[in-house]
Amino acid sequence: MSSRDSASTEITPELLLRAYACGIFPMSESADDPGLFWVEPEIRGVIPLNGFCVSSRLARTVRSGKFSVTVDRAFKRVMSECAAPKPDREDTWINKRIRDLYGALHEMGHAHSVEVWQDGDLVGGLYGVSLGRAFFGESMFHHARDASKVALVHLVARLLAGGYGLLDTQYVTEHLRSFGAIEVPRERYRVLLDAALDDVADFEALPAATSGEDALAIIAEPTRS
Repeated sequence: MSSRDSASTEITPELLLRAYACGIFPMSESADDPGLFWVEPEIRGVIPLNGFCVSSRLARTVRSGKFSVTVDRAFKRVMSECAAPKPDREDTWINKRIRDLYGALHEMGHAHSVEVWQDGDLVGGLYGVSLGRAFFGESMFHHARDASKVALVHLVARLLAGGYGLLDTQYVTEHLRSFGAIEVPRERYRVLLDAALDDVADFEALPAATSGEDALAIIAEPTRS
């Protein structure tokens, strides 16, 4: 379900947070379209944090030290990379209004990024919105193999350590399904969301320079299963 607003409609960061609390998020038709429309999918994608799956091959990459990972160091750059055209996707739904709104949420402490670096270059990352004990994943990118996957592993470890209860992926792709993503109907999603908004989590529960080994250990803790 979606509803379009005019380009002149005032959407503030505060209104955006209220929309997330109701299970609604904004999108645009393209990067050049100044308009936004609200989306509330009938079927929602979520990754159960207790059921997050990491393949043995990816785990080796996470441990290898091939990449370094930071948090909230380059939020605007991550958004720009997520919005950039790619060979398999010439256009994007991230327009200037969305970049401005989420940039404001970042300044308020409600939007975060995970960055993956290789030899000083930003080669992958993701960003999303934090509200209560829910994290709403928005977009990810990679320029090196597995870089966005490494970002997701570090994100999940951080969410687990910080007491989060919901990781919303909006939709489920085959890529996300390999990590344990599932689809839930809107009514069930609202129950999960309401439960996740009953308290506050701590996105900064882990040190900024958490190692891949430590991230994997958090995900593999027996209490997570």
